[in-house]
Amino acid sequence: MTDHNIDSAYQLAKEQYAAIGVDTEAAMRRLEGIPVSMHCWQGDDVGGFETAGAELSGGGIQATGNYPGKARTIAELRADIEKALSVIPGHHRLNLHACYLDHGGKFVDRDRIEPAHFQSWIDWAKANHLGMDFNPTYFSHAKAADGFTLAHPDSAIREFWIEHGIRCRRIGAEMGRQLGTPTVTNFWMPDGYKDTPVDRTAPRERMAASLDRIFSERLDPAVHLDAVESKLFGLGVESYTVGSHEFYLGYAVSRQTLLCLDAGHFHPTETISEKIASVLLFCPGLLLHVSRPVRWDSDHVVILDNELEAIAKEIIRSGKPDRIHIGLDFFDASINRVAAWVIGTRNMLKALLIALLEPTAELKKAELDMDYTKRLALMEELKTLPWAAVWEAYCARKGVPAGMAWFDEIRVYEKAVLAKR
Repeated sequence: MTDHNIDSAYQLAKEQYAAIGVDTEAAMRRLEGIPVSMHCWQGDDVGGFETAGAELSGGGIQATGNYPGKARTIAELRADIEKALSVIPGHHRLNLHACYLDHGGKFVDRDRIEPAHFQSWIDWAKANHLGMDFNPTYFSHAKAADGFTLAHPDSAIREFWIEHGIRCRRIGAEMGRQLGTPTVTNFWMPDGYKDTPVDRTAPRERMAASLDRIFSERLDPAVHLDAVESKLFGLGVESYTVGSHEFYLGYAVSRQTLLCLDAGHFHPTETISEKIASVLLFCPGLLLHVSRPVRWDSDHVVILDNELEAIAKEIIRSGKPDRIHIGLDFFDASINRVAAWVIGTRNMLKALLIALLEPTAELKKAELDMDYTKRLALMEELKTLPWAAVWEAYCARKGVPAGMAWFDEIRVYEKAVLAKR
């Protein structure tokens, strides 16, 4: 579509939205101020750079597929991220795992990592105008091989992982300090049992005590925020997960940390969009890991489906988007990995735009007035309004391809760069 056609379509859309009291220009300005934290691990199938040719295993994580072009080095991963971001409108963030450290070719165990091992990432993020978020890596390690880390019955192993967590928080804080935007450091541990346990209490007592040790150092919230993430179960721990939703909800409320809601970490009939409003009443903030579960936590690329739209609408309708941190979490090795980033991130932004183009105040008034007829009629009418024309205009204004033009750029990159790996 030409710039002229994009502008013509947008002007018509602008008039249609104005007729129901929606300012499309204001919606685009608000969208520009909502960053999405794009996860590094889509680019290399969650391998990391601790050792050459590292492959992730254990902890309920598994990337499937063998599409050519996987990033093998830090330089390749950064180049792929830059390419993805070049066709995604807006200014965003990078979500990094601890196993992606830059150790200069010398192995550093996880209880010895320091901010210096991530300085090149910080410098790169600054050069690319990105904020950063961070994650300790509590999987794919000899000391996590039996399914336990912070809840391990062996105090020596717990101490190793406690030290890892302490160091990761300091690394996250340094990222936030240098980049001028708070880093969310998210804690997810795969601890649990494959078969039915006898004692469900003791592992959770050990987990809570370990986390208390890790979080005992006060860090400035202007540079660093803590989050804890639950999971229903993982591969190898199907019968009992220490860090259940109930455990971490209680922990986050009692310790006033952020709670991470991952779209794939609940029962198949549960949705995180239903949980956002309740959790915001009691926690200082939320971290969302937006994924697409297909028969549970399969981490498929985010598509523009009903749940994604519902998540975005809850973010905007809450009136507290500044307390909600949006991250993506999927890893599909069966398709072009750079395209996966682009599809998922653009879809998240599309969903947010759709939410911003809603006359929320009018809908809330109708609801408060118990005019449920108007509420339903307006919500249904919104479904056919031309939000896509506003999206195309937004892309054009941000200097990125509209429509499928981005795909052509990724195909060129695939042939010129990825195919040669």
